[in-house]
Amino acid sequence: MKRTILMLIFAAWAFPMQLQAQSEVMNDIRAAIKSGSSKELSLYLNDVVELYFYGEMSSYSRTQAEYVLKDFFKENPPRNFIYKHQGSSKDGQLYAIGEYTYDNGTYSILLRIKEFEGKLRIFKIDFIDEQD
Repeated sequence: MKRTILMLIFAAWAFPMQLQAQSEVMNDIRAAIKSGSSKELSLYLNDVVELYFYGEMSSYSRTQAEYVLKDFFKENPPRNFIYKHQGSSKDGQLYAIGEYTYDNGTYSILLRIKEFEGKLRIFKIDFIDEQD
């Protein structure tokens, strides 16, 4: 009985901390995209990440993805990035849909995130040009 009570107390304590950590990661990702920092964003990429641009999906290592994102941000410097919707699936996968504005238009960005080796990591990013 004591063990059950201790487990419930621990769960009640740990759950808010997990939500806080999740919120911090999502805020850091948003800030990295908003500032156009591929270096900061790469801190949250999984070892392999899928990037979807212009109707084509490619898989990259974290380092390769950082360079691809650097080129994207250079070609499309951000004016703003905001989350429009965030949620999670039943299996614990997080997602966020955001609006990325730059001088020539807007992209919708879909981020897919899940836990790898105890850390939340982006494993897929879709850039959808709103002008197409």
